[in-house]
Amino acid sequence: MPECNYCDDSFESEEAYLSHLEDQHLDELGRIDRRRLGHDSTDEDETRATGPLVLVGILVVTVAIVGFVLFSPSNGGDVTPGQEPTNLGSVHYHGTMEMVVNGQQVDFSRTRYQMQSNSFHFEGGVGTRWHVHAQEVTLQYAMGTLGMNVTESSITYRDTTYRDSDPNTTIRITVNGEPVTPREYGLRGGDQVRVVVGRS
Repeated sequence: MPECNYCDDSFESEEAYLSHLEDQHLDELGRIDRRRLGHDSTDEDETRATGPLVLVGILVVTVAIVGFVLFSPSNGGDVTPGQEPTNLGSVHYHGTMEMVVNGQQVDFSRTRYQMQSNSFHFEGGVGTRWHVHAQEVTLQYAMGTLGMNVTESSITYRDTTYRDSDPNTTIRITVNGEPVTPREYGLRGGDQVRVVVGRS
């Protein structure tokens, strides 16, 4: 049963899913989905040749993920520090993330932050809703997939390291409004992550 990558809807058939994408998410679609709907005129011949294979692959992956979600227990919360994610494909969580550095919102919809890992990623050009597809994905690991080194008291963002111990610098890392230790906190479905870094 296909599941929408842009919202929580699921569908009985691929045709119903594609119709939903066309009607509800046309402005949000990534390049591949736009091609599937015939809205990207580039590489038409390549798309015709690989289109059926892509659709079958997406359907198989979607069915596998839905099956794992329905029949696997939910993991999350505290994990062993430094542990790599486990059981790729066994879960499918969503949550939100907001990051502000020196008063500027980080735009996770940019290409550099999209689909950087199979375990944790943003996708479809959407920069507020993250996806987790493995167990024991820590906040530190998740941020690392985005090219950021995050600890309890420091953040390296775009080649600059901000430390809580530096004069006039503050770092706040919260999940659902509560401070967390990034290397120990395992992301759960529905988590609202907020990272604020500032120099005054």
